[in-house]
Amino acid sequence: MSMMKGFSNAFRIPELRKKILVTLGLVFVCRLIAQIPTPGVNWAALGEALDRARDMQSTGANLLGWFELFTGGALSQCSIGFLSIWPYISAQIVIQLLSSIIPSLQKMRKEGENGRQQLAQITRYLTIALCVVQAWAIATALSNPAMLGEGFANLNIVPHPGLGFHLMTVIGMTSASLFVMWLADQITTFGIGNGASLIIMINIASRLPSAVNAAYQKYFVVDKNPMGLVLMLCIFLVVVMGTVALTQGVRKIAIHSTRRSLVGGATYGMQQTFMPLRVNYTGVMPIIFAQPLLQILSAVLKWLSAAMGGSARLNDIALAIGGSGSARALTVHILLYGALIVFFTFFWVATQFNAIEISENFKKDGSYVPGIRPGLATAEYLDDVMTKITLIGAIGLLLLAVLPILVTNSLKVPWVISSFFGGTSLLIIVGVALDTLRIMESHLLVRKYEGFLSHGSLRGRGGV
Repeated sequence: MSMMKGFSNAFRIPELRKKILVTLGLVFVCRLIAQIPTPGVNWAALGEALDRARDMQSTGANLLGWFELFTGGALSQCSIGFLSIWPYISAQIVIQLLSSIIPSLQKMRKEGENGRQQLAQITRYLTIALCVVQAWAIATALSNPAMLGEGFANLNIVPHPGLGFHLMTVIGMTSASLFVMWLADQITTFGIGNGASLIIMINIASRLPSAVNAAYQKYFVVDKNPMGLVLMLCIFLVVVMGTVALTQGVRKIAIHSTRRSLVGGATYGMQQTFMPLRVNYTGVMPIIFAQPLLQILSAVLKWLSAAMGGSARLNDIALAIGGSGSARALTVHILLYGALIVFFTFFWVATQFNAIEISENFKKDGSYVPGIRPGLATAEYLDDVMTKITLIGAIGLLLLAVLPILVTNSLKVPWVISSFFGGTSLLIIVGVALDTLRIMESHLLVRKYEGFLSHGSLRGRGGV
């Protein structure tokens, strides 16, 4: 009841109501772009290829299925919005990583608003470059469908391939992606929450009707086992609760301040605050890095195998990396997937969490961690604590990442259903929903309305 009352109160605040309506309108435009097909593509042949590849569980289908989920079904009709917001997200990740190791970018990041604007401009230029490269690669793959592996050979997806089709695809997809990037900025400025994150969440959530229909067909039409659906719903609720706990989990580090302040004629000092270290500091980044990397590597090895006249060894390695074929291949895929997730989790924390810089900032502000000497000792303490909670976060991410794979292969559940049982999909939906509700709740509390919870308040991710 408190949640429904919170939504009702949100529309009573003119400013918040306007932000919600602007957000809904711009998101609708983004979804509309995802429905505009790319000229020159035979949709029937593309749909046939995708269905055949799914039936064969090919490496190409695994990779394209990942794109299908995160573009909100834009792949099925090869929409001009196929790239969606992902080139912009990729550019942001690249710039964020480079700004940790390149001095000039580090300097820009520390120059305040002017530096952030310069980094944003560089990010946009990089987005254009990524759009052109990715759109050209898509046009090439569609013109030569055999490159995508089994299920795509001997199909005429592009009736009239050539330079004209390549240029038309590049211009259409690049323009659409840049327009979506602009819409994301408008949502961030005039709407609710982070525009890019909201667009990704809506793209993923748009597959929910297909998942519901697939669940109905499996448990009521094919298997005639409603109790199986009840069991799946119970598992889903447990996974959602675990995801919320992982998203909101923090380790609070007590911080004492020796700086005194004068307020209303009275002097205050020795203030105590907390520094929250998130258990899932990396967000969804490790899964975003690991999953496409394995599938792309598998696709490349598959292509090399075909180019070498059908090398059986390369083909077996490609199947193992992609998780297709035998149970042994699936086991190898899960082990590699888990190892990459753990690696990228610690890699991201190592590049983004600077314990020495935080320690120096404490000294400048006259703050310290109780029982820890300022300076190097504080940096070592923070680094040690972060390492321990990062291990917990990595294990949590690993379990969430492999759960959809296990559900698909053990319970024979279609991927369109199991993809919502963990992995990037559930993490993004839960994380963005919590962030958006937290922003709405802050508006409600400022206007003296009740929040979405009867006790306490919502806490977002605090970052990507």
